[in-house]
Amino acid sequence: MIRKLKSGEYRLYSRKKDAKTGKHRNLGTFGSREKAEAHERAVQYFKRH
Repeated sequence: MIRKLKSGEYRLYSRKKDAKTGKHRNLGTFGSREKAEAHERAVQYFKRH
């Protein structure tokens, strides 16, 4: 899940909520949406390999 921050950057959050905190985990902040989407694809790949 990618959200745009007020600073103009994009932050990648986990799809599921963290069991401990009840919030989505921060998986990184990126300067552009394309970079955030590319990292999200990498995360999904490594979850399965």
